[in-house]
Amino acid sequence: MAGWLMLLFMGTSLLLGACSKDDPQARLEATVRQLQESIEAKDAGAVMDLVDTRFRMQGDLDAEQARKTMMAIFYRYANIKVFAVGHQTRIDPASKLTGFTEAQVLVTGAQGLIPERASPYTVRIEWRLVDDDWKLYDLKWE
Repeated sequence: MAGWLMLLFMGTSLLLGACSKDDPQARLEATVRQLQESIEAKDAGAVMDLVDTRFRMQGDLDAEQARKTMMAIFYRYANIKVFAVGHQTRIDPASKLTGFTEAQVLVTGAQGLIPERASPYTVRIEWRLVDDDWKLYDLKWE
């Protein structure tokens, strides 16, 4: 279950500026904000709308498994809070269809689900641009 929480972490990793329809970077940042808002609202459907159908987390969890895990976490743990202590988002200059986010995140209020940890998690996200929408494609953390 901690695996799906890393997706939740990613959703709160950015609190960024305004979005321009013509600026892919701003659209990517807006997508991350949208993900954060959906997670805070515990709206699993809205979260899953942002996940690519080929999504992988830590190399072995697919989108459907992630959705089921997220639903269980939303149901059982009402007080999970995630704080970004640093982040960077960029679009791959070689492929304007791929974006990356790296964030340092801390978790509190998980009612024992997350191990106590003084240092933040490093979360690495790969996004894909699909039909003008950024979709979460790959998620890894350490």
